[in-house]
Amino acid sequence: MPWWETLVIIVGGLLFVMGLGVPVAFAFLLVNLLGILFLQGGSGAFHQFILSIYASVSSFTLTPVPLFVLMGEILWRSQLGQQALDALDKLLGRLPGRLSVLTIAAGTVFSSLSGSTMANTAMLGTFLYPDLERRGYHRTLSIGPIMAGGGLAMMIPPSALAVILAAIGQLSIAKILISAIVPGLMMAALYFAYIVIRCLLHPEHSPSYEVDSVSWRERIEAVVKHLLPLGVIVFLVTGLIVLGVATPTESAALGALGSFLLAAAYGRLNWAMIKASVLGSLRITAMMFAIMAAAIGFSQLLAYSGATRGLLDSVLGLDVTPILLVIGMQLVVLLLGSFMEQIAIMLITLPIFIPIIKGLGLDTTWFGVLMLINLEMALMTPPFGLLLFVMKGIAPSDVTMKQIYLAAVPFLACNLIVMAVLILFPEIVTFLHPLTRR
Repeated sequence: MPWWETLVIIVGGLLFVMGLGVPVAFAFLLVNLLGILFLQGGSGAFHQFILSIYASVSSFTLTPVPLFVLMGEILWRSQLGQQALDALDKLLGRLPGRLSVLTIAAGTVFSSLSGSTMANTAMLGTFLYPDLERRGYHRTLSIGPIMAGGGLAMMIPPSALAVILAAIGQLSIAKILISAIVPGLMMAALYFAYIVIRCLLHPEHSPSYEVDSVSWRERIEAVVKHLLPLGVIVFLVTGLIVLGVATPTESAALGALGSFLLAAAYGRLNWAMIKASVLGSLRITAMMFAIMAAAIGFSQLLAYSGATRGLLDSVLGLDVTPILLVIGMQLVVLLLGSFMEQIAIMLITLPIFIPIIKGLGLDTTWFGVLMLINLEMALMTPPFGLLLFVMKGIAPSDVTMKQIYLAAVPFLACNLIVMAVLILFPEIVTFLHPLTRR
């Protein structure tokens, strides 16, 4: 059987099973078992598949994932995030679209404390959407910033999905985490610019309101009391990696420990909160690892069938520029993102894409950051982007899915602009690489 027929059958079968509504982990497992049975004859191959599952979830490189999740759970359940939000509110003056800008600022800050896009979006929606609605903001300027700000957790460390992407693609976790910071801040800056410019052109979309006068002394006190302590956690997670003092696993452990100590310092640490945080972390981590464990055999199946080698040889033989190939890969990811879950997309595409990127002589970390931006876009891409449904769950019943889809479009355009800039100027991603120790 030609390699391309094998590739179509394997990938097409997986998409078909997922289309039937089978959970991602079980869809991968079913396709893997059938593939092993028909291509490898079963028996010893099944034993090897079991060993692969064990190896996939016992890898030391994945240790930061549960620690990052635990850190975010502790900070949210201790209400330290709400205090930081109040401090940010005091810092803003009378900016056009003030509440929308606050939403993006809060999303950027909270993304540096939580690796979960869903938790970030739910928190922003719970705290800020009622006020945005009450003050008459246009729904594209209330719903859109909540999803965009929540999605930044995909880019700004600690990002659990960035760690998983690095593990699947066999890339440097430290380089991926550090390299995504500047693109993440670029996305936040474009969100800011879009909101301010739109509100200047259409003031009726963000009605002005009286803002309580806050002295500079009160602002400084709020920053010192509620923002700077969180900055210590950010330093433990990101700063130590940049300085080359700690590995991602070590910095994740220090960040989790720091979140416990910070919660205790504010008098918020109790057994009920600890239990809820640990259980929440276990649920999220188990879901991620279950998908990985069931899907790890997928890349092995493609490799054994010869589909990966055949595709690699065919792509490298095309008479097109490497950049066009990269753009084509990103279009594939964007298409898959409109109806598939992020880890599933990574597990389907990375085993195919990374060998091609290496064969083209391109920087794999740069490509990984492009993938992260694309996967962040997938969270907001109609019709099935995950954050679209998170937003629907926290919004009032009169908010329609059409309004949510339209609210996401301008911020998706901002992300596309950042991707285009990174494709033209890869140095934006790679200039921090020398700072990473490993």
